[in-house]
Amino acid sequence: MAFKPLHDRVLVRRVQSDEKTKGGLIIPDTAKEKPAEGEVVSCGEGARKDSGELIAMSVKAGDRVLFGKWSGTEVTIDGAELLIMKESDILGILS
Repeated sequence: MAFKPLHDRVLVRRVQSDEKTKGGLIIPDTAKEKPAEGEVVSCGEGARKDSGELIAMSVKAGDRVLFGKWSGTEVTIDGAELLIMKESDILGILS
């Protein structure tokens, strides 16, 4: 199923977190925090001003982004766990 977010919303796939610490300790699944980093899968057109003018999105599909710990709504699309969030929930783009 194809999914295209509307307006200023972004579809993000979380990146997998490391299984080990730098010291070599293995982190069990129960102790892992969900990563606040992901890859943009798709974007909406952008927000609109009161005048109706379109405000272009700052992110695009393929960008790696950081977002707040509690940002977005978790959804499952075609068996993949994804997040839908507003562009304003994204803190920055990783280069």
